[in-house]
Amino acid sequence: MASLVQDKVSGSRNSKAVAAAVQVLTAAFGNRVVTSNAVREQHGNTLTWIPNQPPDAVVFPQAAEDVQQIVRICAQHGVPVIPYGTGTSLEGHINAPQGGVSIDFRDMNRILAVHAEDLDCVIEPGVTRKMLNEHLRDQGLFFPIDPGADASLGGMAATRASGTNAVRYGTMKDNVLSMKVVLANGETMITSRRARKSSAGYDLTRLIVGSEGTLGVITELTLKLQGIPEAIAAGICPFPSVEAACNATILTIQSGIPVARIELLDEVQVRACNAYSKLDLPETPMLLVEFHGTAAGVAEQSERFGEIAKELGGGPFEWATKAEDRTRLWQARHDGYWAARGLRPGASALATDVCVPISRLAECVTETQRDAKETGLLAPLVGHVGDGNFHLSLLVDMDSQDEVKTAKKFLERLAERALAMEGTCTGEHGVGQGKAKYLPAEHGPAAMGAMQAIKQALDPNNIMNPGKMLPEA
Repeated sequence: MASLVQDKVSGSRNSKAVAAAVQVLTAAFGNRVVTSNAVREQHGNTLTWIPNQPPDAVVFPQAAEDVQQIVRICAQHGVPVIPYGTGTSLEGHINAPQGGVSIDFRDMNRILAVHAEDLDCVIEPGVTRKMLNEHLRDQGLFFPIDPGADASLGGMAATRASGTNAVRYGTMKDNVLSMKVVLANGETMITSRRARKSSAGYDLTRLIVGSEGTLGVITELTLKLQGIPEAIAAGICPFPSVEAACNATILTIQSGIPVARIELLDEVQVRACNAYSKLDLPETPMLLVEFHGTAAGVAEQSERFGEIAKELGGGPFEWATKAEDRTRLWQARHDGYWAARGLRPGASALATDVCVPISRLAECVTETQRDAKETGLLAPLVGHVGDGNFHLSLLVDMDSQDEVKTAKKFLERLAERALAMEGTCTGEHGVGQGKAKYLPAEHGPAAMGAMQAIKQALDPNNIMNPGKMLPEA
């Protein structure tokens, strides 16, 4: 059991209990239990500068009953359980600070039912968004939540994911109808029925959405679907400043234009995207927009947006009329994180986000840019600005203690700025390990006490993804 050494894991950990649990799991699941160092490290955080904290073992269930058995074995031995989708989360959600067992849903990737007449589907948690949309395409349906990465839908629900389409279609909390969840005692809870609305009892579905695996393990999801629009039009619109682009976004939303996507890239991010994705966009602040609907509706929406952009000094407004051009444009936007890293090879990228009421968006973005410039940080900016959410990729030399210290202070100021503007410390990245320290300031003692009470009630032994969400958990 050489793989059971503590490695980089910190915190309370019972080596004998872990070894006993892994032995029982191996007897039950055979070669679906993996303890090699390489696989374990792949199942710890790898995308940001949060240290990699691998689990002691990785198990690959093939059915909900397997998950129940895994949780019961871990509960019996007091060993942590960490759900794993595709590993694309950005706040250390999949780390194992106290060791434990990672449950990888790679093999639970079946689409169980599509109810086209009801515009919903039932899936296992390992299904990814691209996999689902490929399956749905010939039925004229799609699932709209698009965080960029081809994330698992179980992981997207657990982290309350969002993305470029959220301004029109909402986030995961608006698009999950029901779930089956294995609780810390191994029992399975069904959070709701398939009906579109209900006033029966507590809203357990939305309790689990965004709980980041700290209350239970998702084994099945029922999701809302949408009809593929008759017409889709996308385009780019440069602006003289980020402030002008933000003000155009605010006016567009306040005017009631049903834009499907409206994404901001600052000039640094545009430069990065040009280099990484082989584009030739003008290197100035820019909005990427997309409209969905009928041909006439899309034409009217785009015309009205063009008028607003012109009033604020934006333009010319250029359309990506071919489907392949739209795909290339949005892929470049989704590759923004990797493009940003190319601006400073060898540096670590810390992706972070905040969200504020849309009326405060321009103020928050410009103050943040000014702060980054004054501190000397290279921090390309992108944003799902239609709902007040923007992201930064701080490029930091981790060998420079001064630079790391500067970056950490900048992040604290960013969170404080968003909270001061009645916003949130994270619009869509989630809490995990990285943002747990900001929750007390955002929610206050009464709300934090309620969260602790829920955690204690559902997971009294703190085995469900410990060290996440609640600062002291």
